Amino acid sequence: MYRLLIVEDDRGIAEAIAQQAHTWELETKCVSNFRDVMKDFAEFDPHIVLMDITLPFFNGYHWCSQIRLNSSVPIIFISSASDNMNIVMAMNMGADDFIAKPFDGSVLMAKVQAMLRRTYDYAASVPVLEHRGAILNTGDNTLTFENQKISLTKNEYRILLALMENKCQVVSREKLMERLWETDSFVDENTLTVNINRLRKKLESAGLCGFISTKFGVGYIIE
Repeated sequence: MYRLLIVEDDRGIAEAIAQQAHTWELETKCVSNFRDVMKDFAEFDPHIVLMDITLPFFNGYHWCSQIRLNSSVPIIFISSASDNMNIVMAMNMGADDFIAKPFDGSVLMAKVQAMLRRTYDYAASVPVLEHRGAILNTGDNTLTFENQKISLTKNEYRILLALMENKCQVVSREKLMERLWETDSFVDENTLTVNINRLRKKLESAGLCGFISTKFGVGYIIE
């Protein structure tokens, strides 16, 4: 049974999500101590997280960045602050999806289930990929290079997977966005650029300089 952590300070919304999740056979936990969300995260060890932006003490961006220091678990933001700036900020902090409030509970659960399938079912069927000594682990969404493990967000992992599956071939921005977002409605060129730039910085800090090349006007390539 998959575990869903709900980080939402509106008790009514949190309980409604939990009730809906139970009908989809998900185990849930609603955070109650918003001073220490990481305690609940560590104890519950969720497969996926729903995160509001506006929370007591520290906002959702803070907790998203804290989770990303330790885990690549999928994080979906749920917020009424659904303007482009907040969406881009969420992606930059390491989120995998953004769903605007108010939302239909069935649609939310369908998106959660789709994210779980893409994260855990698909990853198990993809072989390990290697290039220039870098090994992409499809089990835990990490990249290993020279005995160091590089943690990746789900979006960074999808970008790298698409590029390594097609190494020495240019992958268009359109194809990358299809792989990243599939049916999500908030896709734009800027969010892809944010994810590519963040991934490049991680690779460069690990010693993989120039791992991803840009073919201007076409897309990206690993050579």
